[in-house]
Amino acid sequence: MPARLVSLLCAALLSPLNGAWGADFDVTTLMQQLAQVHVQRGTFVERKYIGILQHPIESSGELVYRAPDHLEKRTLLPKPESLVLEGEMLTMSRNGRQQTVSLYQYPDLGTLIDSIRSILAGDQKALEAAFEVRIEGSLEQWKLELTPKLEGAQKMIDHIEIRGAGRRVHSVEIVQPDHDRSIMTIENSATPP
Repeated sequence: MPARLVSLLCAALLSPLNGAWGADFDVTTLMQQLAQVHVQRGTFVERKYIGILQHPIESSGELVYRAPDHLEKRTLLPKPESLVLEGEMLTMSRNGRQQTVSLYQYPDLGTLIDSIRSILAGDQKALEAAFEVRIEGSLEQWKLELTPKLEGAQKMIDHIEIRGAGRRVHSVEIVQPDHDRSIMTIENSATPP
């Protein structure tokens, strides 16, 4: 009898995580939650795994997102550089040089860069226009798998896996067709509203 009581109690305690959120949790629910975040800051560590190298290439720095369309990646180590996406304009700074290009000039690359911004903005329409979207988990712990729809993007990216909890993105893994990949882990420093 006590063992049965314990198992019933465990089932009751776990059901809000697996039952309530799991049953009704979908891409729309997640996008609505993410759309409520207007500013997010954090630090990142990115590791790039390249088949011909024995060890990953590592970089680290800061990320800033401001709704609706500002995304900034400032790499501090091993060398300072920055990528700033404002609207459709991408500004890259490295070694004292700066270059600004329109995402319209590079539609395949633009699709990939804009996918992260679409997720942070909770823009389901933009995300689903460019990717086949699969979701797993619950709001407390979720995973999005994005497979590019555009042929040009498919040549660069096999799929993207984004993991998070609640309104937070914790990691972004990009897998290329040749199995090279990069994994960015993110530590958020600001609490979203």
